[in-house]
Amino acid sequence: MEIQFDKYQGLGNDFITIDNRDRTTPSLTPAQAAQLCDRHFGIGADGAIFALPGKPAESGESGSSATDYTMRIYNSDGSEPEMCGNGIRCFAKYLAQLDGIEAPHTYRIHTLAGTISPELRPDGQVRVDMGEPRLTAAEIPTTLAPTDKPAIAMPLTVDGEVYTVTTISMGNPHCITFVENVADFPLEAIGPKFETHPEFPKKINAEFIEIVRPNYIKMRVWERGAGITLACGTGACASVVAGVLNGRCERHTTVELPGGPLEIEWSAENNHIYMTGPAELAFRGQCELSDPDSA
Repeated sequence: MEIQFDKYQGLGNDFITIDNRDRTTPSLTPAQAAQLCDRHFGIGADGAIFALPGKPAESGESGSSATDYTMRIYNSDGSEPEMCGNGIRCFAKYLAQLDGIEAPHTYRIHTLAGTISPELRPDGQVRVDMGEPRLTAAEIPTTLAPTDKPAIAMPLTVDGEVYTVTTISMGNPHCITFVENVADFPLEAIGPKFETHPEFPKKINAEFIEIVRPNYIKMRVWERGAGITLACGTGACASVVAGVLNGRCERHTTVELPGGPLEIEWSAENNHIYMTGPAELAFRGQCELSDPDSA
């Protein structure tokens, strides 16, 4: 099978993007996507993103409820997350390239986390309305608190040590832990134990945060299904929400990730989270995909 693709990255979080507008399901299986994402035997990426047709307005709703495109994504291990913050910025740039559209332009994208609206700006940045954070334990989901209550500053025992954590959903689940020095935190050892902790029945993205000052934080992340990545957009959004809820950062905060900074704003007016950051084309190409089950 010959695959045409573009490779995009947002702060080093990289994605294989595939034009899938001729069908309503991804053209690759999860195993094939994982094969392409392998950094030694494939193209190499944190995930594969598919551009599918949008959804029409539902019966009885206005045309404004329709979406331009649908975004589906497989992580590098073949699992499917609900959404990806850096991925949707890359997706917006990819769509503009497919459509021949220049900034400014706003898309309405259907995702498994709901409708997301990325705005292509003339300065090359992409500003994304990420919607409202979800706070109850049932929405994460987690068993750290009663289903209708938020899990804020809750104890979580991992590998014999008790951490104080806050959970947030941005359509996908996040567990935020504040640490003194994020650069020294043993993320490679502890991250997977957070991800698969029994308190998180659908697993979790784990963010570890150092508060530099109220409007500037540093973050490292262990992503569910991808491991350590250079950036996580939904994680940056969740971290600012957790920082505000714990009285540790401001509603408009710069989040410094290993791949670079994101500007995050949690609006007090409409409760929406806005994420602004870059997305760039790395290269485009084609490859012949073998059957991953034939070896």
